Amino acid sequence: MTETIGLIAGNGTFPILFARAARQKGVHVVAVAMQGETLEDINAEVDEITWVRVGQVGKTISTFKKANITQAAMAGGVRKTRLFEGARPDMTGLKLLAKNLTRPDDGMLRTFAKAFEDEGIEIVDSTLYMPEALAPHGVLSQREPTQDEWRDLEYGYNIACQMGKLDVGQTVIVKSGAVVALEAIEGTDACIKRAGELTKNKGAVMVKIAKPDQDMRFDVPAIGLETLKSLESAGIKVLGIDAGRTLMLDKDELLKRAERMKIAVVGLNTDLLNTKVQT
Repeated sequence: MTETIGLIAGNGTFPILFARAARQKGVHVVAVAMQGETLEDINAEVDEITWVRVGQVGKTISTFKKANITQAAMAGGVRKTRLFEGARPDMTGLKLLAKNLTRPDDGMLRTFAKAFEDEGIEIVDSTLYMPEALAPHGVLSQREPTQDEWRDLEYGYNIACQMGKLDVGQTVIVKSGAVVALEAIEGTDACIKRAGELTKNKGAVMVKIAKPDQDMRFDVPAIGLETLKSLESAGIKVLGIDAGRTLMLDKDELLKRAERMKIAVVGLNTDLLNTKVQT
């Protein structure tokens, strides 16, 4: 384990929790944060920080090299709509984007990771310092899904697996055996909002899972307190996530709030679904 880690900080609370976990283990954190994406709170959680515009890959690499960084992690996403608004890539970023605009998400991210590795900076597993945040298997809330909800979970899980093979999105929302919404470039919260509008907030089931060949260095599925707020607003009563491959940010508080909201939370895998769904 390295004594110093580079952090490419995207949006949400994941970068903050990553930095906090690393520093608790005595690791020095050198962060590059993105204007318009990364939360300002990151400033208090790292040892060194440089702010860049989205797409300034060359500047990010040079920052890490000046700090003698040999390992870095990507924590938090970047809204894909940034490709169309607000991105200010430098020359390195432009070259990478030109090669990858038509590639699936993971293909693009692997190419970006290779650009760092070509400069001697290894991109490591984003769950390196917080494996305990990965969702366990089984029903995680006091309320267990009904039999109908289990069937929707199974259906949503199967659809999400097919989406993952296409590298499109991670989230599927189902109601009464029908797919209501699929996640694409708009992101999870927008997908949830659309599902609530379509179902009149009358209750649905959400499934969020990793891709079949998920690279745990980046774009790991994650849920947090904001996810729960979106689910409550949309009237969604069940949340199924990929056991062992989905991050539960602020896990203890998340489960407490889910109880108050009467939202069932389940860590899914095929064995559990086969056991719970009666044919």
